[in-house]
Amino acid sequence: MKNGLMSLVGNTPVVELKKVNDTTSTILAKLETLNPSGSIKDVMAFYMTDVAEKKGLLKPGSKIIEETSGNTGISFAMIAALKGYRFVAVMPENMSQERRQLIQSFGAEIVLTPEEQGFPGALEKLEQMAKENQDAWLPRQFENRNNIDAHREITGKRILQAVGKDIDIFVAGVGTGGSLMGVAEALKQANPKVKIVAVEPAESAVMSGGEPHNHIIQGIGPGFIPKLVNLDLIDEIIPIREKDAVAMARKLIREEGLMVGISSGANVLASLEIARKSGQGKTIVTLLSDRGERYLSMNVL
Repeated sequence: MKNGLMSLVGNTPVVELKKVNDTTSTILAKLETLNPSGSIKDVMAFYMTDVAEKKGLLKPGSKIIEETSGNTGISFAMIAALKGYRFVAVMPENMSQERRQLIQSFGAEIVLTPEEQGFPGALEKLEQMAKENQDAWLPRQFENRNNIDAHREITGKRILQAVGKDIDIFVAGVGTGGSLMGVAEALKQANPKVKIVAVEPAESAVMSGGEPHNHIIQGIGPGFIPKLVNLDLIDEIIPIREKDAVAMARKLIREEGLMVGISSGANVLASLEIARKSGQGKTIVTLLSDRGERYLSMNVL
């Protein structure tokens, strides 16, 4: 028997994708959809909250304020409900309706920022609220090193336990950069030859030198290169068009039976692309980051 809800965080299985894989490589996906709140963001939120509690930054009744595209907000809202904190999510108004509803269902508050301002606008609002709420704790997921540590110690180590160190390529989208960087550190420590591939929306391919634009692959492609991203750790960057990410997410739902979101489609599509370029018999690991139900109102899946 597990010792409480938080003991489930990161304890998600790795499965092989067979029906959508037309290459000679093995593509393995860690089902972060099975975290307690339904996304990989539980890992970071749990770890960072635990560190803050140990430092005395959080006490019963404390307020947490964070910028989010939705999943981080859902994770912190869940943890706040469990531990007796108050949580305020700051998010662009164009994020999916389900994400807002899930955050509010945990009793949290939402502050929306204009769509045209994107993530920079939400971050600006976060800084304003920080000045107005001096006693609040701000996780600052885009710059807090504990984000990387969480995925090195939890996601990365669980991948190694499930798959072993003989992984050729790891593929993940970049939102904050925490999961890509943390898993990269863990895998490279076990096998320095592992190749790290970053995924970003083609419509906002800033890591590839493009300009920021709005897109529908929620959770990745914030429109800037986050401070947590160490480009020296990344071997290749693959831009994925939003319509192609949606199409692959649909295939994963209909052919693999995996109810996943749009960024998962982008991750798998990039995994297939790198498999075709890398030769035969590679072992490629990626992440299925969140559940598809939170995108149904967008009418794309």
